[in-house]
Amino acid sequence: MTTLASPEPAATQGRRSKPRLGFNTRVSFPTGGAARGLREGIELFAAAEALGYQSGWTYQRHFDNYLSSPLPFFAAVGQHTTRITLGSAVIPMRYQEPVLLAEAAGTVDLLTGGRLQLAFSSGTDGWDDVFGGVATDARTEGQRRLARFLAGVAGETLHTVTEPRGPAGPAPGTELKVMPHSPGLRGRIWYGSGHIASAVAAARQGLRLITGTILHEVTDESFPVYQARLIGEYRAAWTAAHGTTPPPVAVAASVLPGTTPALREQYAAYDLERRTQGPAASRPKGALQPTLSAALPKGFLMSPVYHGDPDTVTAAVLADPGLSAADELVLFLPPAFGLADNVRLLADLARTVAPALGWEPAR
Repeated sequence: MTTLASPEPAATQGRRSKPRLGFNTRVSFPTGGAARGLREGIELFAAAEALGYQSGWTYQRHFDNYLSSPLPFFAAVGQHTTRITLGSAVIPMRYQEPVLLAEAAGTVDLLTGGRLQLAFSSGTDGWDDVFGGVATDARTEGQRRLARFLAGVAGETLHTVTEPRGPAGPAPGTELKVMPHSPGLRGRIWYGSGHIASAVAAARQGLRLITGTILHEVTDESFPVYQARLIGEYRAAWTAAHGTTPPPVAVAASVLPGTTPALREQYAAYDLERRTQGPAASRPKGALQPTLSAALPKGFLMSPVYHGDPDTVTAAVLADPGLSAADELVLFLPPAFGLADNVRLLADLARTVAPALGWEPAR
């Protein structure tokens, strides 16, 4: 993102000349309100597109009051929008069947005109009792499945038939590839990185980078400083591995410009809730209580919430080295906010803060 500082810091090298603006929603809903929550999620994407936002992202969360299956949701959103990109941030790969996911991703990407942007993480073993466990650790298994998925969406041969499989099966020698294949989708696969080592690994794999509101590394650095260093290490690793300009980097952030006293009070209350409750803050009614609280484990860093009047928020964003290093600012929407609250926040950010960053609405 363009800043007022000169000369340009190393972490910002290779970024776009104009920043992109996106948002991240969990498509949350109170218990019993899933149908309405999903419909309002579609309305949110349509409203953001009308405001000129370039991207919309959703979060996958199982067994809770949030979106659990992003791909069918994106297929529905694609029928109500024409331009805004549709991104997952993130899908934990540990519990995905990679070939089936590649088939679904190709289908949705073609239906939406090549607008899919899928971000993954390796995932944890927290749901092994439901999905089933494996002999390897969660990260190793997540990476194995991710590699299989990447081969599928890239159009590579997954298997060559060696013997007949029934009268209707393919003949020996047939190369099996994921169908339908969507050209270009492999280049729009991202990795949601929380620390430098995974960001460097993502660069070497040829994956784009998106970072969230929680990072984890044992460090004395602040969240913004560490985030800037992570982006710089990613770009350096990309150039070393591929010899090309790194792709755009996206960062999720809580940027809440209050255009009225009531909104400034509401956003200050959210900041206080997040600082005192951590990831448990701003949950829809009936949502599960997360294990993490404000007392994060050692090495975990939580991003700041920038709130106040628009000028104050703009100055804070421009002074943040992590946000300044990124190509795309993704507004993290508080999960308990309703549709009207979210649309108002999107509109205020686009009107007051984003232009000072060099952003221009998509046309």
